[in-house]
Amino acid sequence: MAMFSFLATGIKKYYDIGETLGKGSFAVVKKGTPKEGGPAVAIKVVDKKDAQFDEASLQQEIMIMKKVSHPNCIKMHEVFDEKLKMYIVLELVCGGELFDRIINKGHYSEQDAAHCIHDVTGAIAYLHSMGVVHRDLKPENLLYASDQPSDSDYETIKVADFGLAKIVQGGKEGDGSMTTTCGTPGYVAPEVLEQNAGGYGPEVDCWSIGVILYILLCGFPPFYDESNAVLFQMIKKGQYTMPSPYWDDISAPAKDLVSKLLTVDPKKRATTADVLKHPWIVSKESNNSSALAMQQEQLKKYVARGRFKKAINTVVAVQKMKGLKLN
Repeated sequence: MAMFSFLATGIKKYYDIGETLGKGSFAVVKKGTPKEGGPAVAIKVVDKKDAQFDEASLQQEIMIMKKVSHPNCIKMHEVFDEKLKMYIVLELVCGGELFDRIINKGHYSEQDAAHCIHDVTGAIAYLHSMGVVHRDLKPENLLYASDQPSDSDYETIKVADFGLAKIVQGGKEGDGSMTTTCGTPGYVAPEVLEQNAGGYGPEVDCWSIGVILYILLCGFPPFYDESNAVLFQMIKKGQYTMPSPYWDDISAPAKDLVSKLLTVDPKKRATTADVLKHPWIVSKESNNSSALAMQQEQLKKYVARGRFKKAINTVVAVQKMKGLKLN
């Protein structure tokens, strides 16, 4: 499976399809075992009959993933396009989401955060060089390749989910060729929300990296409100703080990088190249290795709160679909 292939029929001729690994709006991801032998894969099964199925968006996602080949990006092996379903065969990663791994680590430090941001930024720099903007960078889309214990060596992290990714002309900073408002509320860049006629460019991914870095360092997001309207106003104005005691022991270089990424004006915001040559990233091996225990505990609460809210929203949606009245 070294070469990419796009086949019309017959996935079951080549793979045994097993357990469900996850579910999306119009797709389910299952574990696949190649009948000819070899490592297990993840198979994204897309239902073409689903009301939310968008063929144009899916074709763009496939086109982008065909171009992508980087150690820190999920790899697509092949696609089976059948009459009622499409099967996208992907590299299987089993190390879990970024924040879950941090919560479960026995020791977590600035050094760990710097290694993570270095790898993620390297992947995004590669995508931008290919003319691809991810547009939905968030912790849920940052996965570890291996589920082996991580207290010793730094493990490979993978950027996943190219469902909102876009190919832009040139792919350079300042290329305002995108206008669609998309992304995840807490991680979306100000210029996406402003909906200016000039559009926005790859800089939106750097803003999202800044939000992720902020959370990695203190355990909670820079912008938060139950009301999306209020949240979006905070983001557009770049209103965030670094409150005590959570930021007291964070190094000045780390804070500097956060501020350079969470810059409202995309023209003044740090680029991927700026991040990769920033002193905090360059000196990652010598960064503070003291445990961020308090921040780790905050992160555990933040993740639990997010999952609780997601579960409640799912229940509400199901009840509404059943026509039930909620008190």
